[in-house]
Amino acid sequence: MKNISWDDYKIAYQVAIDGSLSQAGKSLNINHATVLRRINQLETALEVKLFFRHQRGYKVTDAGAILLAELPELIARFSKLEHQLQNVESNISGELRISTISSYSSQLAPALKAFRDIYPAIRIKVLSTDDIVPLESGAAHISLRAGPKPNGADLIVKELTRFKTNYYASKEYVTEFGKPSIDSSLNDHYWVLPTAEKYRLPFVRHVVDNIDQDRIVFQSNHFPDVNQAVIEGMGIGPMGEHQAKLYPSLVKIPLNSPKSEEAMWFVYHKDAKHSARVKCFYEFLHARLKRLQHNN
Repeated sequence: MKNISWDDYKIAYQVAIDGSLSQAGKSLNINHATVLRRINQLETALEVKLFFRHQRGYKVTDAGAILLAELPELIARFSKLEHQLQNVESNISGELRISTISSYSSQLAPALKAFRDIYPAIRIKVLSTDDIVPLESGAAHISLRAGPKPNGADLIVKELTRFKTNYYASKEYVTEFGKPSIDSSLNDHYWVLPTAEKYRLPFVRHVVDNIDQDRIVFQSNHFPDVNQAVIEGMGIGPMGEHQAKLYPSLVKIPLNSPKSEEAMWFVYHKDAKHSARVKCFYEFLHARLKRLQHNN
């Protein structure tokens, strides 16, 4: 059998997942022609067809189905091997992959900049998602999660900090419309809220239950969008206390809603417990957040 590039297998795997050359190319950030050439190259080297070509896309053959089933485990094992080999080096260098909730990713940038100022050989990749990324897959070295303490036999979990959420409005909004004094007056104001899937949060539910839907003038499933709408004066909306302190133009709006405070967790796989990159990033981020809390 001819020498086969490991990348050819990964490209074939992506085609099997996406079902088309063009979509696989987008996922891998390579062009359509390269994907086609690498697939043909792999099939020629293996002397077996991995895909049926249809107008509707690429469908796996029996051989392709085996590749689709077996390759994820191989990728995870190679990723683990790569991490173990990299961790032999005492220098803090290489790629650090971090997954975090979408509402926190933009706030993370200043900390990442400061971390790279100390360790310039580090390359950072952030995966912003509200889904839980399985750390055993190697897709991320670290996960920053909010809410209840994550559990898992293979996970190491450390509390980083706690975040309080309050309601705020811009000074311009308060000058024009005032502040709600009691729950019965909430319906006299304009509201900026997350979309319905976030209504389960007690501090959001309280407001929704006390206003008409037409008083909600802006909604987004992305909390940074909600924050920006509050800053721009569109209405009253929720924002993390740490974030709100960055904007002197905001006014805290006292409500009778349930208090909201949740923890931010630093999570990594037990296989990464000796990783110098993970250890240094935890120590740096923990110290930075403590310092910010003290200053505030």
